[in-house]
Amino acid sequence: MSRLMMSKRSVALVALMSASMAVTGCSTISKLNPFDKSDKNKSTASQGQRISIIAFDQKVEASESLKGADFFLPDPVAQTEWRLPGGSPEQSVEHVDAGKAFEIAWKRGFGKKGGRTFHVTAPPVSAGDRIYVMDGAATVSALDAKTGSTAWHKDLRPAAGPTRKGGFLGLIPKKNDRLGFGGGLALGADNKLYVASGFRFVAQIDATNGNLNWTQPSSTPIHAAPTVVDGRVFVVSTDNELLTFDAATGAPGWTYQALSEPARILAASTPAVSGDTVVAGFASGELVALRAANGNDLWSEALSRASRTNALSEIRDIPGRPVIYKGDVFAVSHSGVFAATDLRTGQARWSLPVTAITSPWVAGDVVYVVDKAGQVICVSRESGSVYWIQDLNNTEALTKKQKKKRAKHPILWSTPILANGRLITVSSQGEAVALNAKTGAKEKTLKIGSPVLINPIAVGNMIYVVTDDAELVAIR
Repeated sequence: MSRLMMSKRSVALVALMSASMAVTGCSTISKLNPFDKSDKNKSTASQGQRISIIAFDQKVEASESLKGADFFLPDPVAQTEWRLPGGSPEQSVEHVDAGKAFEIAWKRGFGKKGGRTFHVTAPPVSAGDRIYVMDGAATVSALDAKTGSTAWHKDLRPAAGPTRKGGFLGLIPKKNDRLGFGGGLALGADNKLYVASGFRFVAQIDATNGNLNWTQPSSTPIHAAPTVVDGRVFVVSTDNELLTFDAATGAPGWTYQALSEPARILAASTPAVSGDTVVAGFASGELVALRAANGNDLWSEALSRASRTNALSEIRDIPGRPVIYKGDVFAVSHSGVFAATDLRTGQARWSLPVTAITSPWVAGDVVYVVDKAGQVICVSRESGSVYWIQDLNNTEALTKKQKKKRAKHPILWSTPILANGRLITVSSQGEAVALNAKTGAKEKTLKIGSPVLINPIAVGNMIYVVTDDAELVAIR
């Protein structure tokens, strides 16, 4: 399997280029075939034709008519918990009251650092004065939200070969399988912690003491965090399959197979759920809405541009989470489409030529997105017109030689969080920046000390960041 390295410090978001069979490892042929209907409970994607909704030569630009215009943002609200990577089943939290001083309170290491073999991909989650984190080697830890001290940790990595250890039956990936790492976390309303892992399993842990309640093997690795809603676990695997499990028992439920895709981003998407609708993004560039109860498909949209000019632009992945907000779905692809879609009908309301590996952040009248080039873009939620663009990497000021060097070692920025009127994002160079949410002006920068590619969360008066070096950083 070849790996397309963006930079040493952004290894956790490297693009993987491989044949579908190599990606899926021990998957069966029926798993790879999106048209296989042998499983009556499996919904399958229709092949159809990818229709581009944005012409290749379009560019995103600030609207002259909106220059200096004001817009509504809701008041900040303190969060007492953060159970899912996006803060809620819709993956949407508007405006948090946290991190006012924008200073580091403390740092705590919690496990295996990211590197050539292991990658930290799990955003932290929180409830009950604890922060839950997972390192690159499937060790889950519960840390005190005030001090960072460890309450418990649980090593969930399977032993080599078929084995049963601590109730887990599974297979360790072969030495040449580079997908056995990372994963994600979600906290259910039942005070149970749900774990998805690149080591091919989904598990439930008691959040109080770390005891393992159940595990369920998966045929392929999982690099994304699950979403847990109404007794059901939703998670997307590396072979573009949406898996569901019973939250109480771990019993597998319905599945949905999207189009197979030979190339993807290392980061993976977490589904969003609103009522009885689940929306998931896939490496094929498909944004799909399904019935949460049975997997019946409602609509599908391809977030893909008409023409691509290099190998990287061939990756159609939607690695960021789709966000559901007031009846619309906001999602952005690596192929260069940022779109607002009607949740009920699947009709695109507007689209912009934005290439990103992050999740949008919606609040009030606007939606923010950070693109792959390091531009923070503030967009009107209703019209798709752009209020302002802030280039964090200052690419316009670089010389031709500097631009060439930057292309080889890009600076990547995370999904932002809106806190106390400032939009905060962190970078693969270990820097956090706070922008004025109304104007985009830089207000403050903060040195984290380690590369960061995972979105921050907020609980109480703190903003929490997980670094590639498996450190939890608390910002007061």
